[in-house]
Amino acid sequence: MAHESTGAIYTAAGANLAIALAKFVGATVTGSSAMLAEGAHSVVDTANQILLLVGLKRAKKPADARHPFGYGREVYFYAFIVALLIFLGGGIFAIYEGAHKIRHPEPAADASLFGYALPGFWVNVAILGFSVAAEGYSCFVAMRAFWAEKGDRSPLSAIRRSKDPALFTILVEDVAALIGLVIALTGVVLADLLDMPALDGWSSIGIGLVLVGMAIFLMIETHGLLIGEAADPEVVAAIQEVVGAEPGVNHVNEVLTQHLGPTDILVNVSLDLADDLTAGEVERISTRLDRELRARVPDVTRVFIEAQARASSERVAGREKAAAVGG
Repeated sequence: MAHESTGAIYTAAGANLAIALAKFVGATVTGSSAMLAEGAHSVVDTANQILLLVGLKRAKKPADARHPFGYGREVYFYAFIVALLIFLGGGIFAIYEGAHKIRHPEPAADASLFGYALPGFWVNVAILGFSVAAEGYSCFVAMRAFWAEKGDRSPLSAIRRSKDPALFTILVEDVAALIGLVIALTGVVLADLLDMPALDGWSSIGIGLVLVGMAIFLMIETHGLLIGEAADPEVVAAIQEVVGAEPGVNHVNEVLTQHLGPTDILVNVSLDLADDLTAGEVERISTRLDRELRARVPDVTRVFIEAQARASSERVAGREKAAAVGG
């Protein structure tokens, strides 16, 4: 899914850059707090997409002596930084700007273009309308890429189980941006209709709260990936099926998996092998299992097989469980 993630990121970056310029022009000529908050939001989103591209590029670096399992988790680190920037650069700024506008409300100023006076209200509406169209297209591209990955799961479940933070971060950003645009448009319209400029500030606070909530959600999701998440239950079940069907395997003691990147799964398997196997047969079983696991689950990149008697494995598991309970 790397190419889909990259395509969605480039689309989002281009759309957000154009939107940011339009919003800042609108904020400058009309003095709208909601427009300024939305402009800052779009700048933060553009910077975020650049960071995600950097993370995807660094994640492709080959393994070396210092990082023998590669750099796949770079994308998780950069996704976490993105969530932090959304919280600080987008959400907190929008709330601060909204509070300032509520304390010092001013109606939208008229704009001047080539000597013609334009009502500030319609300038804001036009820019927000353009932003909705551009953001909607970006969201469509991200949704299409995400739908190709999620299968038959619900959107929330797919995000919770996705191992590609670049893709779901872009999707969540775009959805939050559309919600923010609706809030900004509502604030601008109501402030003009009701002659209450403070509503523009309240809409900015609403945008900030949306961004803070989205950022916290993304932090939680990327934190789990950053510290190491197991593969999906379906993947673990497939590994157990392949290993359990291998002649010479009496019992599958344990299957441990961990995502080192969106498409990089480490597998560690503990097996109780038949006692009459020779060293050569054990080696051939290990080689065969390595090959079959990679064929069954293409994202499996590293396989470690440990031969351990079932009773011994159960004792170790019992001690670990007791230690966990005692701790």
